[in-house]
Amino acid sequence: MNSIFLVIILIPIIEIYLLIKIGGLIGALTTIVLIFTTAIIGVYYAKYEGLNTLKSGFEQLRRNVTPTYEMISGAAIAFGALLLIIPGFVTDTLGFLIIFPISRKFIFSVFFKTQMNHETKKKNFIDGDFEDIEEDDDRKI
Repeated sequence: MNSIFLVIILIPIIEIYLLIKIGGLIGALTTIVLIFTTAIIGVYYAKYEGLNTLKSGFEQLRRNVTPTYEMISGAAIAFGALLLIIPGFVTDTLGFLIIFPISRKFIFSVFFKTQMNHETKKKNFIDGDFEDIEEDDDRKI
């Protein structure tokens, strides 16, 4: 089964389960207020972190350095803000983890370390081209 399809099915199921359980513990109105509060605070903080990343990117450009980390970080912040807008506790937790700089750096280091390991494993071969040379060809060695 495709893992993306599995995630698309499991995330709403987990979110609905947690909304029902937490709503039963603290009340439905409190749960709704909590969901809206985390979305508003999260989007505001995502805007703040996005502006900080933008400033850092311009500083990198001013020093004539490619702002690679800032571009990836900006995309991650936008994704984190999207997760915060989606109602639910799991998506809010993931969104906050992506938006906070310390946890974002940790996630990037883990992700890129596994990517680098996969890249080095794939490059254990020598790439080359060949060409058949006929007997009467002038390009013989």
